[in-house]
Amino acid sequence: MVLLIIYLFIAIGISFLCSILEAVLLSTPDSYVEVLKNEKRKGAATLDKLKSEIDKPLSAILTINTIAHTIGAAGVGAQASKVFGEVYFGIISAILTLLILILSEIIPKTIGATHWRKLILPSVPLLKSFLIIAFPFVILSEQITKLIAKKGKAFSFSRQDLSTIASIGYKEGIIDKDESQLIFNLMKLDKVQTEDIMTPRIVMVTASEKMTVGKLFNQKDELNFSRIPIYNKNKEDITGYVLKADVWEKVAMDEHEVTLADLKREITKVYERVPVPRLFQLMVKKNDMMALVIDEYGGTEGLVTMEDIIETITGIEIVDEKDTHIDYQKLARELWKKRIEENRGNIIDL
Repeated sequence: MVLLIIYLFIAIGISFLCSILEAVLLSTPDSYVEVLKNEKRKGAATLDKLKSEIDKPLSAILTINTIAHTIGAAGVGAQASKVFGEVYFGIISAILTLLILILSEIIPKTIGATHWRKLILPSVPLLKSFLIIAFPFVILSEQITKLIAKKGKAFSFSRQDLSTIASIGYKEGIIDKDESQLIFNLMKLDKVQTEDIMTPRIVMVTASEKMTVGKLFNQKDELNFSRIPIYNKNKEDITGYVLKADVWEKVAMDEHEVTLADLKREITKVYERVPVPRLFQLMVKKNDMMALVIDEYGGTEGLVTMEDIIETITGIEIVDEKDTHIDYQKLARELWKKRIEENRGNIIDL
């Protein structure tokens, strides 16, 4: 009877340990291992090595698990036949199979997958011991794997994976909605072009460079913005921009006849199809808060600001207290539609 209990422990107990170690090892993400390394936790470096060569600890676990199952099942069967007789061999085998399934597979793997954060570091010494015990089998398994498996690109996270992780994190309450949306926006940012976020030319607020600061000061619409693009011949011929602060300064000094050309600052020009990340880098490098968007022929398409980029990244509309329109792209579409309808009416009248 004592031998029966010993064999039963081998079949279930050791297998329980193997299953929980396997579940913990597979459930621990590489990102958490990096966190442990940065915190300089004891065993983190060893864990990182085990994760980087995960085939070795898994081979050791499966080897010991298989040996425990084989020896335990054979021993339980033999001892049960002696204790209870051959007639009960089938019943005992069925009970043993059920016990192994529940106690050494389902329960331990559920525990490991659920509590991997608490169990991963205590598991490291056991995993090292398993590697030593099953060393010959690990080497053999490694050689066989090299012969069978083809060399391929190592697994890496994709943008979609990171977006999915952010979504799961929000659902589980780990991060809030705004943080999840921010990560999602960043993952999609490389697909967004400058033309997608710019203020279209049709609704750009501009002023002639020949205009005096006194006249501009009296036109309140232009002064709603901190930077006003200025043009030479027409509104498509943007030559630069002026700062509202410079205009106010000249007005305060009673220099009303100073023209905007005298206060003109150089404006950065970017192509409409430049990706937003590249646009952001360019504007930061040049310390610009505004850029003129042009097409492939150099024609003016619109205007983009650092504010537009921040709105695209965060998904939060930044509205000045004096802005009369929130979505200038929507306004441009409405004005364009209205213009088409007016032209269509004129054609019919003719």
